[in-house]
Amino acid sequence: MGNVGLIILAAGKSNRMGKPKQLLTYQGSSLISHAVKTGLNSICKPVIVVLGAYVEHIKPQINKFPVQIIENPYWKTGMSSSIHAGITVIKTSHPNLDAVIIALADQPLINQTVFNQLVQSYQETQNIIIASAYDDIIGVPALFDRSLFTELNNLEGDKGAKTLMRKYQDEILTINIPQAAIDIDTPDDYEKLLAF
Repeated sequence: MGNVGLIILAAGKSNRMGKPKQLLTYQGSSLISHAVKTGLNSICKPVIVVLGAYVEHIKPQINKFPVQIIENPYWKTGMSSSIHAGITVIKTSHPNLDAVIIALADQPLINQTVFNQLVQSYQETQNIIIASAYDDIIGVPALFDRSLFTELNNLEGDKGAKTLMRKYQDEILTINIPQAAIDIDTPDDYEKLLAF
């Protein structure tokens, strides 16, 4: 029950931001670098990063880190295609994993303690989904047991993994993670983060 990977989704176009939010500066580094360092400092192995829009600008930011970078050519079809890209690599390159955490590059207040807490809760309870709870929302970062990998692979559109969370709502363990409420979608969100 100990082998848990991490998939960081960073393929979006940042339409509401008007520029690549993955490259916004936070605490001296870009949001994408910050997310990668957080993942690498956690107990999750491997760390996989899914890129799409702006890949030529974002990839150089994280090339030096020991992470697996995947380019999702179908990023325009929505978040599910990035989950599919990540899970496909997990299933082929890391078949021994017990579970995977799906996280976003634009939740900068998430730290390695959150990822470790999700893993620890999984090891203790063996729930098939361990999800973050914040502002009356159940969302990511969230851990999914390997029994759900095929269903994660088959998701479609921009709903992400929420479809599965609804389907298995009676089997989800939620952990209160107020930091997950901060995600950077608009210039206003970024201003609030900097003032935090």
